[in-house]
Amino acid sequence: MHNLSTNQNSIHRCPWCGTDPLYVAYHDEEWGRYIPNDDQRQFEFLVLESAQAGLSWITILRKREAYRTAYLDFDATKVAQWKEEDIQRLLANPGIIRNRRKIEASIGNAQAFLAIQNKYGSFSQWLLNFFDGKPLVNHFKEQNEVPALTPLSTVISKEMKSHGFKFFGPTICYAHLQATGYINDHLIDCEFHSP
Repeated sequence: MHNLSTNQNSIHRCPWCGTDPLYVAYHDEEWGRYIPNDDQRQFEFLVLESAQAGLSWITILRKREAYRTAYLDFDATKVAQWKEEDIQRLLANPGIIRNRRKIEASIGNAQAFLAIQNKYGSFSQWLLNFFDGKPLVNHFKEQNEVPALTPLSTVISKEMKSHGFKFFGPTICYAHLQATGYINDHLIDCEFHSP
């Protein structure tokens, strides 16, 4: 079975992105790409991945611009200071996932995120320490080889929970690591596999 999707330009991609233009652009331009020391991007994906819990990723991608506006361009310092009136404002926003527990978690996660920054200098660098200073590039041939979680994502998730993060279990953690390029799970025949 051929595991790569192909568009009109015969670009071979991982099959999970299908043909939805938003999904394809996300696959081609972001997923699996490591950007060193980009804490704002890290916080953006922490918010989005936590909001995604129990939902499809394409649902979150379609709401991403609304999240960007609602979360002040993913400014962790501002989000960490939000109070009940901010929660009420977000609960009334049809552009995002209106789940009180997820919204409250995003505020607490912003506080935990800043605490890690303050202690270690950078959330991105703190996370990179789990990888011995260099992102992991996997070499899977088939989509069904790509795990939903690993022992490492379980360890990182547990560590993050100890710092106060919520809605960030081992599966969401693994998705976050893939999204932000700490783990590159593009299939080896995908044209975006090479870092």
